[in-house]
Amino acid sequence: MSATGTVVVVGGGLAGASAVGTLRDEGFTGDVVLVGAEPHLPYERPPLSKSYLAGDSTLTEAFVHAVEFYDTRDVDLRLGSPVTALDLDTHTVHVGHETIGYDRLLLATGSAARRLPPADRSGAAVAYLRTVEDADRIRAALRPGRRVVVVGGGWIGLEVAAAARGADCDVVVVEPLAQPLLRVLGEELGHAFATLHRGHGVDLRTSTGLASVTSREPGGPAVVRLDDGTATEADLLVVGIGAVPQTDLAEAAGLAVEDGVLADEHLVTSHPDVLVAGDIARAHHPAYGTRIRVEHWDNAKAQGATAARNLLGAREAYDRLPYFFTDQYDLGMEYVGHLGPEGYDELVVRGDLAGVFTAFWLRGGRVRAAMHANDWDAIDPLRAIVTAGEVDLAALRDPRVPLGDVAS
Repeated sequence: MSATGTVVVVGGGLAGASAVGTLRDEGFTGDVVLVGAEPHLPYERPPLSKSYLAGDSTLTEAFVHAVEFYDTRDVDLRLGSPVTALDLDTHTVHVGHETIGYDRLLLATGSAARRLPPADRSGAAVAYLRTVEDADRIRAALRPGRRVVVVGGGWIGLEVAAAARGADCDVVVVEPLAQPLLRVLGEELGHAFATLHRGHGVDLRTSTGLASVTSREPGGPAVVRLDDGTATEADLLVVGIGAVPQTDLAEAAGLAVEDGVLADEHLVTSHPDVLVAGDIARAHHPAYGTRIRVEHWDNAKAQGATAARNLLGAREAYDRLPYFFTDQYDLGMEYVGHLGPEGYDELVVRGDLAGVFTAFWLRGGRVRAAMHANDWDAIDPLRAIVTAGEVDLAALRDPRVPLGDVAS
């Protein structure tokens, strides 16, 4: 694509904001239009379940860029303007009654919280966490002595539980698997997170699920009955059972969709003039030889930038290792790598699971993923080890060998 023309970015989140900034940084002088469904400037979502939810930061601090950033780069912001349709043949985007033409298009519509119909039908006070309005609602309900029931022991559920305990709420977490984060981290690390939360006063109920939710009045307290026959009351029921990619626009337009918008390693979809980035992108990853979809902050930021360069004609493969982080109580964790459905056959842990440690997931003698807890000098060596894959396993298992020497 030439340095002129029009690029439209659909999606006002981190991936979209990263893309428009990169377009200008790369010298694109044509028209740049960013269309976002939410009325706010593009913002980063991790604070919504961490510092913002705890009342330790503001929305302004979560903005990817201040409004002046877009003004000085001549980005046409269309906020609070959900796209209603795409026409790939005419290269147009429909926003209400307006039609915007494009030469190249980036889809970055993100994901939405997975709904729990029995909770929604109950009439009780039920909350999800995806937008700043969701976080505001939950934060307003976090008051000392109030009872919060969280359905789902994944990252969002556990971070909400930590924030609620920080506000001196009574907290129950309901998780159908034997441990929280079991599918992500496995039994041993899942148990470590269970111990962490129970140690902070969370009533963590595993191996059981939601049987029913009832309420005596609309928007009022809920009676939550579980599969194990127990029941508990909740002033607020928070549902954190994952997210679904928002692919309706792409599918209606005729793009290839399967658990996300399908793309090659250059983030190009089934239409050559449409690229994709962020939560909805299920792109071929050169390091794994298959398509993967990643719902994390780092991926949205980096993919947005790569997609922008490829919109301008680069042929840059997106091969960055998946990365995510969490903060819960006094535990800070960073994870890098990707296990996939095949899982792992060996877990190597260095350190104390109750304090500072590093962990490595191996399959077939190769390191597929790694994480640290409270070891803030470890992430670069961990990334090098996962990138290398094949390392000296004896050195990896020996805590006397510095991490920086394992992959060398």
